[in-house]
Amino acid sequence: MPEASRLPVRTRAALAAAATARWASRTAGRGKGSMIGGLVAEKIDPRIMSRLAAGKSVALITGTNGKSTTTRMTAAALAGLGDVATQADGANMDAGIIATLSLQQDAPVAALEVDELHVAHVADNTAPRVFTLLNLSRDQLDRVGEINIIEQSLRGGIARHPDAVVVANCDDVLVTSAAFDAPHVVWVAAGASWVGDSVSCPRSGEPIIRNGDDWYSTGDEAFRRPTPQWWFDDENLYGPDGFIAPMTLKVPGRANRGNAAQAVATAVAMGADPASAVRAVGTVGEVAGRYGTVELNGRRIRTLLAKNPAGWQEALSMIDATADSLVIAVNGQVPDGEDLSWLWDVRFEAFEQVKVIASGERAADLSVRLLYAGAEHTVVDDPFAAIASCPPGRVEVLANYTAFRDLGVALERAGAKPVEKTVEDNA
Repeated sequence: MPEASRLPVRTRAALAAAATARWASRTAGRGKGSMIGGLVAEKIDPRIMSRLAAGKSVALITGTNGKSTTTRMTAAALAGLGDVATQADGANMDAGIIATLSLQQDAPVAALEVDELHVAHVADNTAPRVFTLLNLSRDQLDRVGEINIIEQSLRGGIARHPDAVVVANCDDVLVTSAAFDAPHVVWVAAGASWVGDSVSCPRSGEPIIRNGDDWYSTGDEAFRRPTPQWWFDDENLYGPDGFIAPMTLKVPGRANRGNAAQAVATAVAMGADPASAVRAVGTVGEVAGRYGTVELNGRRIRTLLAKNPAGWQEALSMIDATADSLVIAVNGQVPDGEDLSWLWDVRFEAFEQVKVIASGERAADLSVRLLYAGAEHTVVDDPFAAIASCPPGRVEVLANYTAFRDLGVALERAGAKPVEKTVEDNA
């Protein structure tokens, strides 16, 4: 890694300006200022990302869902190799990555969450040792675009770094396609509960046939599910050379067991001890508010985040149907995607027997969807007020991006107290 004194004058000036911008942001009460610091630094030195990443052993973690959780797990699993530069807040585009590298210049290792659309050029600037590909599915089309374009971008970015190891989810057809031609691939059976965006082969356009865990393309005999080197069940993680270890997590859901499996595989590819890596991923709990539980005014409130159809389907499976109340909050701001037609892809029919409170800026759209799903519900536009309308007891909250963010701020300002979770909370 570069010593600060050996960085070019332009880079040192950029870092100084970024520090000033962070200080000004904090002083003005506008937040931590890391993003503005990253933006300022890049404007002054467009090559700053590559200069800060030089000499680091870098893993880039990407996918439509699970990036933040898997990155946190990967960073924990890599801790035995030294300090790890990683985002604490999920800022996964250029400014956030630059801010992370500038604030952790002495770390020899980096585990960086990267937006799918940014992977190719971030890789060109960081020369990653490992790419970790979690899953690919349709996100907000008005903001992201067609998923096949992202798969092609990832495939091209990986091709420019043939020495890198690719840790890829072999259960995801699009991820497999992105990684398939790479010389060094570690295949992980991380699961794929959402298959609606991979009914056809991304390489030939012909149908994908599924038979249990297996899948194959009818248009390309060679393109089928690879044999995994890592896989998991409800108790253990299994790996190469007969490796087996109990894997107990603090975060809920089968998808997170898949995330943990890929985090361990990534850490091992970077040189970590596999047994230590498995223990480390089990220490990761709340991730930037996700899966967090707080208490306020006699209510035990658990918050879950979902941002697209695949994420919503997985989050819905984590909802505790025995909770006293369920609040679903949906906004339609630019970070959420302003087109909410994806609501009709989410199986809200699961709540036919659960009373729901629909909230958020787009509560009316959600209410129409719940009506057609046969889910009994009421409408309270403000998510904080919706929680306040619930009787004392356990309240499950499922929200999309800006609704989740704004509710977290409101709960903190109201004095909500974090609750230490137990294994039983995630059962």
